Amino acid sequence: MKLLVTGGAGYIGSATARLFLEAGHEVVVLDNLSMGHREAVPDGAAFVEADLLDGAAVRKVFRTRRPEGVVHFAASSLVGESMQDPGKYFRNNVGGAVNLMEAMREFGARVIVFSSTAATYGVPETMPITEDMPTVPTNPYGESKLMIEKVLRWYDDIYGIRWVALRYFNACGALEDCGEDHDPETHLIPLLLLTALGKRKMFTVLGDDYPTPDGTCVRDYIHIHDLARAHVLALDEGARGAYNLGTTTGNSVKEVLEAAQNVIGRPIPHEIGARRPGDPPSLVADHARITRELGWKPECSNLDEIIRSAWAWHSSHPDGYATR
Repeated sequence: MKLLVTGGAGYIGSATARLFLEAGHEVVVLDNLSMGHREAVPDGAAFVEADLLDGAAVRKVFRTRRPEGVVHFAASSLVGESMQDPGKYFRNNVGGAVNLMEAMREFGARVIVFSSTAATYGVPETMPITEDMPTVPTNPYGESKLMIEKVLRWYDDIYGIRWVALRYFNACGALEDCGEDHDPETHLIPLLLLTALGKRKMFTVLGDDYPTPDGTCVRDYIHIHDLARAHVLALDEGARGAYNLGTTTGNSVKEVLEAAQNVIGRPIPHEIGARRPGDPPSLVADHARITRELGWKPECSNLDEIIRSAWAWHSSHPDGYATR
């Protein structure tokens, strides 16, 4: 199938584009490079630099490339920023998705796999999170992703464009030629490893007084290879609707810190800081539905394996994709 991968120069998008190419699909990557890297686009994929907010540019890609399906990653994705600038998130995420769906409708693309987020659930009362729990986002980022899911449902109902939304929390780990390179960097594992490399002076644990086994926040960490496999399955197996991706267990910040120190073989400078406002104690997703319906389960998401793969990439790319 000829696929358009939006945000395919980004961290998760580029890893997924690689797997689609390996599965025999033809891939066109669309990215505005505001957060992605041209060097991350895999060999074998065509590349178009364009912004989803530019409706004419999006229509031109569909008119000239004629994708049959879309895998949609392009989005603004910083929770804290979304609380400071909600307009950016509704404009970029929802507006861009509407332009994308209109082009799909006009040019006959029939399926979209959407990189959503478990932030659509807000702060559930029980864990792990299942797909039938209420979706009550607590920030504009999660709200914008939920709004996109509603847009996709309507385009399915009215135009028959099949949609799949994959909801997950913490993408992590690396492939040999694909790792995390964000500016600013906000994710736990790369922050730890950049501190170990001397790129940062100190790692701060944001609170150790939560009602969790060791007092630090618990999150679900999923290797990008497992996430990429789920996107391929969702496209190829005819899935429809929303699916969670997770480990059902999760790891605390202290557990991740200890694992990182064990993997690299030395202490990582760290300190205990204050809680970050709005951080829930625990967020873990149940993956029973996608396992039952599509046969997916995490295979690479052992914490040590995640950190080993990330450390290998960061060690060989100390300046990210700027490393030569």
